[in-house]
Amino acid sequence: MLGLFNKKKNFASTNFFVGNTDWHCHILPGVDDGIGTMDDALKVLAYYETLGIQTIWLTPHIMEDVPNTPDFLRQRFSELTEAYTGPIRLHLAAENMLDTLFDERLKRNELLPLGERGNFLLVETSFYNPPFDLMEELRRIQAKGYHPMLAHPERYLYLQMEQYDELHDMGVYFQVNLPSLAGLYGEPQLKRAHYLLKKGYYHLWGSDLHRLAGFQKALAQKTLTNRILEQLSFNYELVND
Repeated sequence: MLGLFNKKKNFASTNFFVGNTDWHCHILPGVDDGIGTMDDALKVLAYYETLGIQTIWLTPHIMEDVPNTPDFLRQRFSELTEAYTGPIRLHLAAENMLDTLFDERLKRNELLPLGERGNFLLVETSFYNPPFDLMEELRRIQAKGYHPMLAHPERYLYLQMEQYDELHDMGVYFQVNLPSLAGLYGEPQLKRAHYLLKKGYYHLWGSDLHRLAGFQKALAQKTLTNRILEQLSFNYELVND
């Protein structure tokens, strides 16, 4: 349980964020379709400070269309940590598209894992079309000693509801986007997010922030209520220990 919240307060002013961790965002500047400049990245971090967020995992895209290498992302991460002098703890991981490039990187173990233990991989697929061998791909990740963390599963409209059960039962972890719970991606995604929330399948949350204005819009939505937050029971020890 993440705590009880005063329902009369605006969502952004609750204690939800205080001491909390954003596990999925695109704040690392100039590397993907997220934040473009160092100045804008610093503005986002300053806003996060006002929310009380304690830790951020920067998870830039790695995919065939955006073939970032771990070394390049580490270099950009070093530049950000040199420029940012605030109290938020910054960590680097990646959001990996399950494609041919990922298969190659997985074989060579050229990856940026998520979590203090370094044994979670944040992965994604197309929103509308599954990989040819999704289940086998996830098993290959597990065979390499990693836990697959499926980014925003509520956005994958190709999945049947019983397939979420199958994924959960095979040891796949789920990360929810707060904008999904705010209804910003659409009604189908919102309904799926509520279904997975009710099932207790979510393990981590993320802003999936690409633009500060978009995240602030999500926090202002009436569908993102404290009643919803009270249902969140994320097991942070999975990635913190």
